[in-house]
Amino acid sequence: MRLLNISAIAALALLGSCASQKEVPVSTGVSAWITNGDRSALLQKQNTPLHFSTAMNNNINIVVDDQTSFQTMDGFGYTLTGGSASLMNGLPTAEKKAMLKEIFSTAGNGIGISYLRLSVGASDLSAETFTYNEMPAGQTDPELKNFSIEKEMKDLVPMLKEIIAINPKIKIMGSPWTAPTWMKDNQAYRGGSLKPEYYQAYAKYFVKYIEAMKAQGIVIDAVTIQNEPLHPGNNPSMYMKPEDQANFIKTALGPVFKAAGIKTKIIIYDHNADRPDYPITILNDPEANPYIDGSAFHLYGGQISALSKVHEAFPNKNLYFTEQWVGGPGNFAEDLKWHVSTLMTGAPRNWSKTVLEWNLAADPQYRPFTPDGGCTSCLGAITIDGKTWSKNIAYYSIGHTSKFVSPGSVRIASNQHDKIQNVAYKTPEGKLVLVTMNNSPEAQTFNIKYNGQVVTTTLAAGSAGTYTWNSKTRAK
Repeated sequence: MRLLNISAIAALALLGSCASQKEVPVSTGVSAWITNGDRSALLQKQNTPLHFSTAMNNNINIVVDDQTSFQTMDGFGYTLTGGSASLMNGLPTAEKKAMLKEIFSTAGNGIGISYLRLSVGASDLSAETFTYNEMPAGQTDPELKNFSIEKEMKDLVPMLKEIIAINPKIKIMGSPWTAPTWMKDNQAYRGGSLKPEYYQAYAKYFVKYIEAMKAQGIVIDAVTIQNEPLHPGNNPSMYMKPEDQANFIKTALGPVFKAAGIKTKIIIYDHNADRPDYPITILNDPEANPYIDGSAFHLYGGQISALSKVHEAFPNKNLYFTEQWVGGPGNFAEDLKWHVSTLMTGAPRNWSKTVLEWNLAADPQYRPFTPDGGCTSCLGAITIDGKTWSKNIAYYSIGHTSKFVSPGSVRIASNQHDKIQNVAYKTPEGKLVLVTMNNSPEAQTFNIKYNGQVVTTTLAAGSAGTYTWNSKTRAK
């Protein structure tokens, strides 16, 4: 990286040129954190500070404009499956505490994860299939007298309590992979659809889940209706057409939440960007629309720009990016480029309030996963191997943003460039953050331009960089 200092003459000239203005920019140092595709640097703070200068050059300019703002960010993080929690709980106590601090705190080397997605019941990364209200074959329980989250009391709930103690403001989303099997037309964990006669019971199932977690000190900020409603091949899973999701919301979930005083957000879809028509269909329903906070997306199909299509159709509704896997064993260099450029810059630039990766932890064999339909090669953000843990690509791709962009930060304008993918934020503390990815096969020297000043830096080919500086101004 090249360091540019403001000379005494240039500084005087700058002050003189701004003499007629009420406020002038304070030239501030810029801190940089880098991850290289060859792992020679892993979210590593650079020792040599950068400084803004009035000296101009012919390099690429990434212009950051904090006078133009977009969505407020809710947070960045992962899905914490029950399987992840079990593996994490298996670490020695001291090692577990150190790990949790590094993941959920911003102190020291911490990456400050601020958002978690939970499976409501089992996901396909659980050791076994279950819901919170299963019944023997042929029996039903429309009053939900047998509802219980007891299966989560061994690992998931205790783990969440430890996480909340570290970060009390963390936001949590719940997503079901299936309704209880007795509510489904095939009475099985895999596939099938929710029977309309159980819409009211299933709505109350959500209420009981939210209340049961609240009783444990865990606030569920949002729920999605169904994980991947167009993919009935997972184990567990449930197929749900957009018209059915709209009917469920307007006739059951919305009114039941309202009657119970539940403030948890209702989020629709939770599937791939190749079907923006799915959430748009639901949001077009005038009776369902008022109950809906927004739409959630994955990117196993389609383009990230599809999120903007939904925003353009319904600009008053929020967007969330809730899941993307890394296929094990992975390719660190290529995965870094794709995840940072496509998700970490692409999703927020298309109005998403979150970016969540899938999933937090797995063992070296990608376990646990359910038999006959579970993901057998999902690489966790961390790998837990018995009594030790190690970091994988999703740790760094998320960490390049989560460590610096606190909840409540606002995305601000920055010009996109083919060679330097980027997104910019202003934090509640007044920090400016620029997350960048050099997708090109060559090192790129470029300027970060802010308030008429520039700082010049270089990113190696295939490297991610996060740059932070203060946005304070002072009166003349």
